[in-house]
Amino acid sequence: MYSLLLFLHSLGRWAVLGGLLYGIGRAYQGWVGGKAFSAHDNATRHTVATLAHVQLVLGYALYFTSPLLKTFRFRDAMHDPGTLFFGFQHVAAMTVAVVVLTIGSALAKRQPTSPTQFRTMALWFTAALLLIFLAIPWPFSPLANRPYFRFPF
Repeated sequence: MYSLLLFLHSLGRWAVLGGLLYGIGRAYQGWVGGKAFSAHDNATRHTVATLAHVQLVLGYALYFTSPLLKTFRFRDAMHDPGTLFFGFQHVAAMTVAVVVLTIGSALAKRQPTSPTQFRTMALWFTAALLLIFLAIPWPFSPLANRPYFRFPF
């Protein structure tokens, strides 16, 4: 179960990043280009937020079934960057990132004009992307490095 969750969460990372980059691209093109906020843009906004929520739920499931959490003590983790990262920093930053993305999605949906919809989506989604980039355990990260893909075997 744990290895399957780890695989799905690893795979979901790329779906979220790809969707978020696509959504940000559409938002900036629409904002700068003065385009109308179309049904496709709205579907993109909604899909990106949904992907992020699914990824967050997978992450929570992984977090609460992780062997790390059973032995995690914040006081002890302060001396181990990897334990601190997965025990606290990763889950906290990703939760905040998804909250930021959700707020941006909801605000963009409720804006009265296309330029403000695109601007809202672009700015909030970009802020969420920056938080996500900081909290991903990249292979080159000094905090906790993991491979680009985790396989269940």
